[in-house]
Amino acid sequence: MSISEEFQADIEALPNILQRKYALLRDLDKSLQEIQRQNEQRCEQEIDDMKRGIKSGSITPNSSLLKFSDDALDEQKHAIRIADEKVALAVQVYDLVDTHIQQLDQCLKKFDEDLRREREAIATAGSPPAPENSNVKSGKSGETSNRGRKKTRLATATAAASASASASAAATANSSSMELDIPVDPNEPTYCFCNQVSYGEMVACDNPDCKIEWFHYGCVGLKEQPKGKWYCSDCVGTQRRRKTR
Repeated sequence: MSISEEFQADIEALPNILQRKYALLRDLDKSLQEIQRQNEQRCEQEIDDMKRGIKSGSITPNSSLLKFSDDALDEQKHAIRIADEKVALAVQVYDLVDTHIQQLDQCLKKFDEDLRREREAIATAGSPPAPENSNVKSGKSGETSNRGRKKTRLATATAAASASASASAAATANSSSMELDIPVDPNEPTYCFCNQVSYGEMVACDNPDCKIEWFHYGCVGLKEQPKGKWYCSDCVGTQRRRKTR
């Protein structure tokens, strides 16, 4: 089994794993809210009892005696334990998704190496090498695009939903309108008007001086590859202003 096949088999199980962990996270959150509600009611009742005791003289206003009951303190400790479990579970989810992202990077690197060796073998055999698709942008850090030509990109993105509970986010890697809510590599470049990392199909502005360069289809209202040259709205506005001068 190749690395890509192993990664594909592994990632197919990821949505179900994330769904189970998010369901557990929701259950913990519900338990925590219930304990907090009970504890607030208990503490309010005990504070009222202390106030009445001080007014009636049955309790002296001594700070050493004015404290919550053991039941109230136990509830607060229980709430802290549940909160710690939620944090630990969220860390597990993050690490799980991060591991798959690293595996994806390895697959892409291996694919690039295989493709390079294949081109070298073709060149050595005397056959003209297969033309490199300059219209595809890999989305890796440090790479630049060929200016002045229409380009599209299809990248694989793995998303982990926010801890509030969306179990379906990790299964929609190819949606052009998808938003990434998970923490991403701080070194990963961002693109488009939305200032997000690359995902789905993307198109590059044919203005060589475009400051943004790459745009998600959904953010610029595209559903398919544009024909001819394509310019973003910022560059179109700049060109119009230059013509009116």
